[in-house]
Amino acid sequence: MASATLLLPLRSRLPGQALTVELARALGRADRSLAEGGAREQLRRQFQLLPDHWPVAALTRQLDSDDAAHGGWLRADPVRIAPDAAGARMMAHGEALELTGEDVAQLLPALRPMFGDAGFTLDAPHPSRWYLRVPREARLPAFAPVEEVLGDDLFAHLPEGDAGRRWRALLSEAQVTLHNHPWNAQRVAQGKPPVNSLWFWGGGVLPDFVRTRFRQVKGSEVLLRSLAKAAGVDADGGDDGHIDALIDLRHLRSLDLLARDALQPLLAALARRELDALTLDFQDGAIFQLQRNQRWRFWRRPQPHLDATKSDAVPA
Repeated sequence: MASATLLLPLRSRLPGQALTVELARALGRADRSLAEGGAREQLRRQFQLLPDHWPVAALTRQLDSDDAAHGGWLRADPVRIAPDAAGARMMAHGEALELTGEDVAQLLPALRPMFGDAGFTLDAPHPSRWYLRVPREARLPAFAPVEEVLGDDLFAHLPEGDAGRRWRALLSEAQVTLHNHPWNAQRVAQGKPPVNSLWFWGGGVLPDFVRTRFRQVKGSEVLLRSLAKAAGVDADGGDDGHIDALIDLRHLRSLDLLARDALQPLLAALARRELDALTLDFQDGAIFQLQRNQRWRFWRRPQPHLDATKSDAVPA
């Protein structure tokens, strides 16, 4: 059975626009449910990991360097922080810093000795994604995902307790090293943001296996591509309308674009029997499942807006 699932942003990011008549009718007749919201939970609905954990660093390392099976991994990503009245706020992360191979070549040699003394290896197979290799059996504290820290006070998200003390000390030492590095002064003189801190997150080992029901994944987001690779699915493959497809549209911020460029063609494919099922999975947990035979549900009222409260069913 050919089907498609769309990964979609929070409905609040597609606000205030009325749905087309066709789409309002289709959503009103769809099967609806409400799952747990959040970026991680949305992906976990599509991919199953064994053991059931979420080692982002190991998954993306396998995509970047194909050697993640040889240890435990922790992301040590470059970030820019700025002082404020509350402490220090994370202002930019990863790709937003527009780092190049030259930046990596200048900055990493200053940081490697301190991590080496602590028993870890630091490298950067991608300029925006830096990694610490740690022992597979290492007991790592709980690190906050970088998306939770971005824009917030850095120190409010530091790992706590005795388990986190070592990592707080390493972070402080890395900040001093980066603050004093002449390459950062050169970046600032060129109008570029400094790399004045790291952020540790995503620790763990590569799962034994990753499973998904999809045979085709379309999207450029790094973690999605990493999960697809671990599941043996080509995220860069061609279009095959006859197999199950997962399509990433979380970047969209226009309901008009979503309706015109994605939903209308897929609804037409449903009507032509080229597609048997279409699932809309929103990051806030709202899920709409559309099938061709739902056209007979004449008694159901159209849903004029995405945020209509009647669209939310009670979770099972």
